[in-house]
Amino acid sequence: MDTPIKRCALGFVAAAIAVLTFHQGMWEALHVLNIPGLGMPAWYPTDPVPPLGVPRVLNLCFWGGLYGIVFGLLLPGFRAPPWLCGLITGFIASFVGFVVVTAIKGLPIGGGWVLLTWVRSLLINGSWGLGLGLIAPFFLPGSVRH
Repeated sequence: MDTPIKRCALGFVAAAIAVLTFHQGMWEALHVLNIPGLGMPAWYPTDPVPPLGVPRVLNLCFWGGLYGIVFGLLLPGFRAPPWLCGLITGFIASFVGFVVVTAIKGLPIGGGWVLLTWVRSLLINGSWGLGLGLIAPFFLPGSVRH
C-alpha cells in the first residue's frame, strides 16, 4: 500500500542517501579539482552547525530529507522523468538557499550575486537533485508513472 506517510518517509531516506552520495560526490569533485572560485573543503564535513552543534553532513542530510519528503509526496503526479524532476528540485533548493536562507541568516541575498558561487551551488545541489530523482523510484516504484 502506497500511503502519503510512506512516501514522506521513503522520500526523506532517498534524499538523505542522495546527499551522502551525489551531493557529497560533487562536493569532493570540486575539492579535488580546486578550480579557482569553485573549490570546496574536503567532503563529509563534520564541523558543528549551530544551534545544536550537529555535524554539517548530518545537517545537510536533514535539510535534503525535508525536500525529499515533498518530492516523495509529489512523485506520483510528476509527468516528466523522475531524474529531471529531481534535477529541478536541486535547482529549487539552490534558489531557496540563496534567497530565503540567506535572508533568515542576515547574509547577502543571492550570495552577493557572485556568479561562481551560483555555479558551485547549482552543481552541488543539482547533483543532489539528480541523485534524488534516480534513487527515489527504487524506494517508491509504484509512485512513478511509466
